[in-house]
Amino acid sequence: MREGQGVRDELYERLRAYEGQAAAVAGSGKDLVNEVMIRHWCEAMGDANPAYTGPGAVAPPTMLQAWTMGGLSGHTDRGEAYDELFAMLDGAGYGSVVATDCEQEYLRPLRPGDRITFDAVIEEVSERKTTKLGTGYFITTRMDVRAQDEPAGTHRFRILKYRPAAAKKSPTAGEPERGRGSLRPRPVINRDNAGFWKGVAAHQLLIQRCAGCGTLRFPWLPGCNACGSAEWETAEASGEGTVFSYVVMHHPPFPAFSASEEAGPYAVALIELAEGVRMVSNVIGVPYDKVRVGMPVRLEFLRTDPELELPVFRGSEG
Repeated sequence: MREGQGVRDELYERLRAYEGQAAAVAGSGKDLVNEVMIRHWCEAMGDANPAYTGPGAVAPPTMLQAWTMGGLSGHTDRGEAYDELFAMLDGAGYGSVVATDCEQEYLRPLRPGDRITFDAVIEEVSERKTTKLGTGYFITTRMDVRAQDEPAGTHRFRILKYRPAAAKKSPTAGEPERGRGSLRPRPVINRDNAGFWKGVAAHQLLIQRCAGCGTLRFPWLPGCNACGSAEWETAEASGEGTVFSYVVMHHPPFPAFSASEEAGPYAVALIELAEGVRMVSNVIGVPYDKVRVGMPVRLEFLRTDPELELPVFRGSEG
């Protein structure tokens, strides 16, 4: 019988009692909406929309949750129900947690000087679910955000509290690696970046180009940072570029990176493509200690296993 099928889940019935209870009451943002945080956000996101600078500027809508965060010291206004719910799950063995997704609704622009307040409620606890990570419960919290006591937006945040799946048995000493355990981690492919990976499979490095203003963007995004248009097309990169910045990775031996050039140390670089956008990738073909800012590189496609091919860049010491 499949887990949960026809079996009464007494823990779930206890967890459901927390639906509708407060997760935060009369919370207050630690800072007013301000230009400094807006600037830092836009620089980190690469968002150059002029609506976020100068007189009359507003905050990017996606910063909605940022103004409610408690930082390292946290908030003192969190409801007891949320802590009780977590303690119940921890006590039942569901001690691991991972964020799964969030949804936001925007009701009014946030402007520098706005005072942010909020309430949060435990909106939903799912039935027990089994995922690749393990078995557990999805918990959805809804936060209602106000600016100057006016409704400003709603933020729904969903996590999975779970009991990790049993680890697969590791091969004994001298036994060859088998199955997917020795393969490279797989990229996360979703509706926003599926076209990029389809291009990689065809040995094309595709860049998004806004159909509204023509601005190129990378990595792939659902909308244009420059004009906000959701319409776009693709342009194939020439494959030429230079090293804009880089780090040298050192890590313990890992079966998926057993090839001599990948065993480490190795260089991971921010590559500036000839088209003007930047992407993160490995630099191959030169020793890690010879990689330099400004080094010219050329696109290649590296097959790491029968199911995975990745874009990398070959450097030249000349």
